[in-house]
Amino acid sequence: MNSHDSSLHSNSPSNSALDSVEKLHRAVSSALSHPTDQLIQQAENSLSHTERAVDQVIEQGNPNAVELAEELLGEEQERLSKLRSAKK
Repeated sequence: MNSHDSSLHSNSPSNSALDSVEKLHRAVSSALSHPTDQLIQQAENSLSHTERAVDQVIEQGNPNAVELAEELLGEEQERLSKLRSAKK
């Protein structure tokens, strides 16, 4: 599947936020497995992107999507925070 198969994915802010959380999860997992400066920075960048995506869901006002996105984001923020603490 290529990026032009948009008919298979909804471009709603909710789906975008969940996709971002999934990418953040992979980035944090990689950084936890191999805590290099580069992978930690990639996880930080992914976190920023995901926070913006979740903010868009909040603006959309879908309470179920907001709750799920915020919960998943919080879990990844906690994992990344532990990585930052261990790296110091």
